[in-house]
Amino acid sequence: MIENKSMSVGDWIITMILTAIPFVGIIMLFVWAFHSGTNLSKKNWAKAGLIFYAIGVILSIFFFAAMTRIFFIVYGEYIQDLINMA
Repeated sequence: MIENKSMSVGDWIITMILTAIPFVGIIMLFVWAFHSGTNLSKKNWAKAGLIFYAIGVILSIFFFAAMTRIFFIVYGEYIQDLINMA
């Protein structure tokens, strides 16, 4: 059953501290987003957090791919010459 009472400031502080811990935070977001007994506002907040994480991962992949492409455009001939010299 979903709790619909409002969360206190202390509840939100604990929530924010838990999500700031590496690995624990992402796991807790999944738990809060999909557990049936989670407060409705926390559930929606956790779903939004997961969406932001997904956007961040996608943007990071695109950024890494672009930087890798630029690196090989700039240094590709130099790397190829080093390989050929070996």
